[in-house]
Amino acid sequence: MNWLFLVTAGIFEMFGVTMINKWHKDRNWKAFLLLVVGFGLSFAFLSLAMKTLPMGTAYAVWTGIGASGGTILGMLLYGEPRNLPRVISIAVVLSCAVGLKLVG
Repeated sequence: MNWLFLVTAGIFEMFGVTMINKWHKDRNWKAFLLLVVGFGLSFAFLSLAMKTLPMGTAYAVWTGIGASGGTILGMLLYGEPRNLPRVISIAVVLSCAVGLKLVG
């Protein structure tokens, strides 16, 4: 269950980052509220996951999902560059997070 909490936290982190971009573009209260809710839920689920997972592993996986997912969403939703070095970098980040899980 702790890994489900951690993945859920990462997904809400991705949502929060996406809402930062939306808020910067629209500057309305709805985007800001969604930003706060997204990050709030992200921290809540991260906290639940860290009750049983080591801090270093949980934080690395959480930031890996958030950073990689945010980059992928930026490419898909906002026309950010899609090139091989970016894709390789995403793969490296995710493989490091998986590596921490495997050795920890």
